[in-house]
Amino acid sequence: MEASPLKKLEQLEFSLDSVTDLSSSPSASPSSPAVATFSCVDGVTELRFLQSDSTHCFTFDLASAQLFKLGTVQFICVSDDNSEERSFSKGVNIKFGSEKDSKEFCDSFEEWRKDALVPGSSTVSASNSKFDEKIEASSAKMYFHYYGQLLHQQNMLQDYVRTGTYYAAVMENRSDFAGRVVVDVGAGSGILSMFAAQAGAKHVYAVEASEMAEYARKLIAGNPLFADRITVIKGKVEDIELPEKADILISEPMGTLLVNERMLESYVIARDRFMSPNGKMFPTVGRIHMAPFSDEFLFIEMANKAFFWQQQNYYGVDLTPLFGSAHQGYFSQPVVDAFDPRLLVAPPTFHTIDFTQMKEEDFYEIDIPLKFTSSVCTRVHGLACWFDVLFDGSTVQRWLTTAPGAPTTHWYQIRCVLAQPIYVMAGQEITGRLHLVAHSAQSYTIDLTLSAKMWGPGASQGGILQSSTGKFDLKEPYYRMSQPQAYPAAQEPPLPPQPQLNPQDIQIQSDDFEEELLQEPAQNASTQL
Repeated sequence: MEASPLKKLEQLEFSLDSVTDLSSSPSASPSSPAVATFSCVDGVTELRFLQSDSTHCFTFDLASAQLFKLGTVQFICVSDDNSEERSFSKGVNIKFGSEKDSKEFCDSFEEWRKDALVPGSSTVSASNSKFDEKIEASSAKMYFHYYGQLLHQQNMLQDYVRTGTYYAAVMENRSDFAGRVVVDVGAGSGILSMFAAQAGAKHVYAVEASEMAEYARKLIAGNPLFADRITVIKGKVEDIELPEKADILISEPMGTLLVNERMLESYVIARDRFMSPNGKMFPTVGRIHMAPFSDEFLFIEMANKAFFWQQQNYYGVDLTPLFGSAHQGYFSQPVVDAFDPRLLVAPPTFHTIDFTQMKEEDFYEIDIPLKFTSSVCTRVHGLACWFDVLFDGSTVQRWLTTAPGAPTTHWYQIRCVLAQPIYVMAGQEITGRLHLVAHSAQSYTIDLTLSAKMWGPGASQGGILQSSTGKFDLKEPYYRMSQPQAYPAAQEPPLPPQPQLNPQDIQIQSDDFEEELLQEPAQNASTQL
């Protein structure tokens, strides 16, 4: 068996240009040349920094030490005190004479620290991670694999409503970012970190748990105007440590229905761990909007899916015993698509989630009472939902919305279709409940109830005329994602002349344009009919 590196080499030294104690002012602790030494004494792996003109030595236990890159030759080395608060007991700013020396030191640091983190160590390990305690391993693996791929990052970057709104929210509020420390929670490609750096941030810590962290490092390194002010840290916000508090938290933690993927919990955990008391969060507030809808086409489409299981002679096999289960399964899928806002049968209501105040545990169960007044006489097929978020900057307040009728985003909207529609009259009250319960697959189980109260003579005595319920798994939606269907009404005004598109627009919109061309004959035919 090959011997451990620590047994092969008991000590390793590196020359440094300077070492400065972070706990004292620069004048009280002037920088001077020093020597960094890795050593293993009585089974304890240590890193020591000894200044050449002083007898003082900074000693770090590698089992609890962390290294943060500030530039190509400058780093911060910190060590926590192993208390419940996981605060830092000491730290030093170190500087090398060349990039080659700094790289060799970093490689050695990782190797020696790897050997220090042996099983049974008192250091907090990944197995004790708060994230791992509440999220099942298989879900987390698929989640980080998905976001570790460039094609999915491109999908989000090409959502110009999303990316453009973030850029505007940051650049219009430069005063919030200039000279400030920023933490980018779930940095992905690092695009928001670079926005913050463009706005004048003093330093940005880009925290990313997936393999996308390596791509982010490469992208940031290729933009030298920002590279020295952005540090990419690979890890979960629940586990990593930072050398300083943040003035600003920026993140894109929103999922379908705002809360899907449960990243909002990590967002508020980062707030509690890293943000200074008077810090700001971008985004600041989220709202879930809800309204009952009527869509006969969608309802029939959902119901028809299960008809396959009504065949009594499918190659000699009777499939009907599974029809009920199939029907229930299809109606347990929330529908993700873009729909025409004229399908809504009542003015929407909303539920507010303040990211600056919410506790992590508040996301485990969300209960929303529903109350609407129908605007039309129709059949209600379910509940439509979308969300928006507010960037509450000191200079400009900007909203990012996913509402129907607004420019479509990669979130689209979501609709919970009830297997049993309810009938309502204009002016009739619709009540109900939307109940979300988080589960370990990084999503939610949705329980929806819609009821129509008695209408007309005798309504003052109350009573429920009809009620319908449904259970949905937000983790398993039906990605319909069609563009809003045009109404076949002939009295619609003619479309205005279309502006000429440049080549970039044609390339971006080609998929939607082809879909419109394919749908156009059918729409014309229905109008004539």
